[in-house]
Amino acid sequence: MQVNTLILGAGAAGMMCAAHAGPGVLVLDHAKAPGEKIRISGGGRCNFTNLYTEPENFLSENPHFCKSALSRYTQWDFIDLLARHDITWHEKTLGQLFCDGRSGQIIALLRAEMARAGADLWLQASLAGLSHDDQGFRAEIDHEGARRTVRARNLVVATGGRSIPKMGATGLAYDIARQFGHSVTETRPALVPLTFPEGRFSALSGIATPARVANERTSFEEAVLFTHRGLSGPAILQISSYWREGEEIILDLDPAGGLLAALREQRQSAGRRNLTTELARHLPARLVDHLAPGLPAGNLADQSDAALAEIVAGLRAWHLRPGGSEGYRTAEVTLGGVSTDGLSSRSMMSRHLPRLYFIGEGVDVTGWLGGYNFQWAWSSGWAAGQAIAGGETG
Repeated sequence: MQVNTLILGAGAAGMMCAAHAGPGVLVLDHAKAPGEKIRISGGGRCNFTNLYTEPENFLSENPHFCKSALSRYTQWDFIDLLARHDITWHEKTLGQLFCDGRSGQIIALLRAEMARAGADLWLQASLAGLSHDDQGFRAEIDHEGARRTVRARNLVVATGGRSIPKMGATGLAYDIARQFGHSVTETRPALVPLTFPEGRFSALSGIATPARVANERTSFEEAVLFTHRGLSGPAILQISSYWREGEEIILDLDPAGGLLAALREQRQSAGRRNLTTELARHLPARLVDHLAPGLPAGNLADQSDAALAEIVAGLRAWHLRPGGSEGYRTAEVTLGGVSTDGLSSRSMMSRHLPRLYFIGEGVDVTGWLGGYNFQWAWSSGWAAGQAIAGGETG
């Protein structure tokens, strides 16, 4: 079987590419249905992009690499695409956009765009062999109980990273990259809960509180969630992409900065009440109980201005050293991947082998939490599709 373009992976990036790569496209995926990560994202409503997408919201060894694709296919372009398909959406917080309906609407949109472009889709298909010669790419595919040979002029690798292996995630993109002479940067789980030994926070499981979480590199201000295994919530998932084993993180439990003034005011009106009782007006009671052994005993009136300032300073700089993370099992994305040094930032094409493309999560471009990784999928998939349709070869 001969096709113009073979796309490995029917996720967000692969389907987006298929919709724009011109005629003769075949998309392969090992799953029973396309877009499985789209389906489960955003609590089933798909956080499909972010209003404030900028290159600064992405991590890569080359922070400039993502600029071209993101600037040529923006969040506004994807929002326009939703409008053409009558998909309504809403903003939750910090520019995060979700479907009003279910995430299946995004999958249906991409399937419709693929159908309009004439792209074919083979599901429950596995790659048994891959090579390249003077005639292009040759793939051996196990599909519908038979092994089929597919020859393709262009090959697009959109198989994602290692995150959520129960959905079939593997390191296939990295294996293919190395096969054709590309280097792969260090990969690790990202946007992932952090764990602590011996159930340190198990008594606090289920508590969420606003916080600023920081390390030496950056900080994020959103909710922190205590779990049986450690810490989760948006602020923790964000900092996890910047955290390394053995390092501390610092929690500021008073991110708005008004706690000291509030306690001083309460000292005037409720000074005879216990310090921890009054603290529990600002922080979850179970969290205050957990912190109580490190707090001064007595009533609020017993605390001088200096003592109150010291108490608040401690709450604003709670130093913690995670033991690890929950790993790829729950990581939303994979940090690192196919090195951008070997790719064109405009077309996503290999600099080592013409007509070979890498897009989406498998590339060393990783977004923040909040729709940024989907936008990278749309932008990188579109960029490769446009290059293929336009006949670019370098």
